[in-house]
Amino acid sequence: MSMLAVLRGPRQVLFGAGQRHALGEVTAALGRRALVCTDARFGATPEFAHLVGLLERTGIRVTVFAQVLPDVPVHQVLECAALAAPADPDVVVGMGGGSCLDLAKAVAVLLTHGGAPSDYYGELRVPGPVLPVVALPTTAGTGSEVTPVAVLTDPERVSKVGISSPHLIPHTALCDPELTTACPPGLTASAGADALSHAVEAFTAVRRPGTAALAGERVFVGKSELTDTYALLGVRLIAASLHRAWSTPDDAAAREAMMLGATAGGFALGTAGTAAAHAIQYPVGALTHTPHGVGVGVLLPYVMEFNRPARVPELAAIAREMGADPAASPEDLADEAIERVAALLASVGIPRTLAELGLPADRLRWTAEQAMGAARLVANNPRPLDVEAMAGIVRAAHSGDRGALREVPTHPVASDLAVAVAP
Repeated sequence: MSMLAVLRGPRQVLFGAGQRHALGEVTAALGRRALVCTDARFGATPEFAHLVGLLERTGIRVTVFAQVLPDVPVHQVLECAALAAPADPDVVVGMGGGSCLDLAKAVAVLLTHGGAPSDYYGELRVPGPVLPVVALPTTAGTGSEVTPVAVLTDPERVSKVGISSPHLIPHTALCDPELTTACPPGLTASAGADALSHAVEAFTAVRRPGTAALAGERVFVGKSELTDTYALLGVRLIAASLHRAWSTPDDAAAREAMMLGATAGGFALGTAGTAAAHAIQYPVGALTHTPHGVGVGVLLPYVMEFNRPARVPELAAIAREMGADPAASPEDLADEAIERVAALLASVGIPRTLAELGLPADRLRWTAEQAMGAARLVANNPRPLDVEAMAGIVRAAHSGDRGALREVPTHPVASDLAVAVAP
């Protein structure tokens, strides 16, 4: 077996109830002038005022940008950088959901290296370290507090774009599950579906043979024993807690498990990467204007079904983490994993089909063609994808017919051929 294991993450992660109160000391250790990025909803809360007060009480001069929009329109990166430049911040604090954290990371790039966001689209185009970022998530979903990517929306492009570089990983993540109790059920469901998709897609991603150059050539190098550990932790925690957090918002144990599951999923995807569900969601989201987490949640069972022939052992492991009988055969467990994921997502209100999401029937082929443009995600899928295969997934997800994907011919993934799959 040729093993390559890569794990990247923040300098430190402080996890647990009450850890937000360390914000002042943590940030003061990195600088004296802070740019704080958040959205209008969180920016209007007493909790936000308290957190800014923690910064100010340590002598930090604070500049606030509190207009972050969902999916981060690229113009906001420029606006925030222009607002912050006269204050000359030496640390950036992101507070909120994934969009707030992604904006903070992208702005840190511009404040350090200049230019426009488009100068850095793609992988490994950030030339060096950026201003340190402190990430304080208020949802349990994206895992952006530990990942090397910032996802933006550019009106000149149909699908979302990403800036991917190890330099984008926040210096410090403060993960306080008490901040998620105010999330309404819809946001809890969407964020949770996103977190589950990260764990599942990272665990079932392609496994690449190890070379000395691979980790320097790619941000997302594929699955390994290290990322598998985090991915399965994420699956186990989310499976046991998502419905509870959705149905009983003040369930502290469920909120804690969901945030830990989301952070674990972030660690897994940060080097393993995600795959077809995320690739398809980009054009689906552009057409339907639906939340990212809802889109990947709809797609995940269908992508699991398509990838099943190449990932039976992994799907069996997922089923066991979700409570299935470990004595069942791997083939039966693989089927059960898909059913359990679909049932869990449906139980929190995630639609079962792309038709329910509002995707027009006459745009299915277009959706598949656009999804193929997400090259890093397509390359990370454990079964080869071309337009026809992608269109098959989209059609099945639109009609709700997962069985149709059992008829798609199977071809091995070249990079997996000489590498054993871990049990």
